[in-house]
Amino acid sequence: MSDQPESLVRVPHGHVEDGADAPRQFVSWTCYKLAAEWRRLPQEVREQHKAEFAEVVDSWADRMVLSTYTAVGIRPDVDLMTWRATPEIELLQQSQTDIFSTALGTYLEPAYLYTGTTKGSQYTKAAEDAGFKKARPLAVTPKPKKYFIVYPFVKLRSWYALPKEERGRMMRDHAVIGRQFPGVTLNTAFSFGIDDQEFMTAFETDSVHDFVDLMMQMRETESSGYTERDVPIFTTIRMDVRAALDTLGGVRAAVLSEA
Repeated sequence: MSDQPESLVRVPHGHVEDGADAPRQFVSWTCYKLAAEWRRLPQEVREQHKAEFAEVVDSWADRMVLSTYTAVGIRPDVDLMTWRATPEIELLQQSQTDIFSTALGTYLEPAYLYTGTTKGSQYTKAAEDAGFKKARPLAVTPKPKKYFIVYPFVKLRSWYALPKEERGRMMRDHAVIGRQFPGVTLNTAFSFGIDDQEFMTAFETDSVHDFVDLMMQMRETESSGYTERDVPIFTTIRMDVRAALDTLGGVRAAVLSEA
């Protein structure tokens, strides 16, 4: 039984820790594409598949931080996404094996898979100067936000040739803009040496419009000119695993509108 405060149990995605020596976690984002053949199975078979898949995901959510998201209707190449965090990289492999071993897992192709680790930022002082009070390798909030947007990020090599003070100045300007959008929470994972990208940048928000406005302003910053790659971008909706699975097919969605 965990002795953590209730607000820190199974919510995004690790503990707030300060400093370079803070405990680290491995994090993984897996984006699945569903084979069209699954939707042609009898409905009772699909429901059995979803129930088995949800049971496996729930069992792993008791051993690691695990959240599920849908991208159905938003991207053509991704239907379902999981965000996992654990101190042991072996648990990422084992949980993925269990997911693939389900009946539904045989119809899910991992279209994208990104891995990183939490780490205190080298630009913490720049963020503090911009008004942020502490480093936040991965955020913990009492109430998870509705929308989740994540993408890989690579800097030009010329960025690392700049003096550290110069990079800090540009990142401080970057952080000042971020502070204007307090409803958008940034989570950064480091992928140097363990995946193709350098960072994974993940944002939680209750307003996609706010995120669009934030990104438009970020494009105008000096540091943006040192970006080599920041695509593909995945915009998803946070749901519990059973609701996310229902978006794959087998139920009709209720459309809500204001009178």
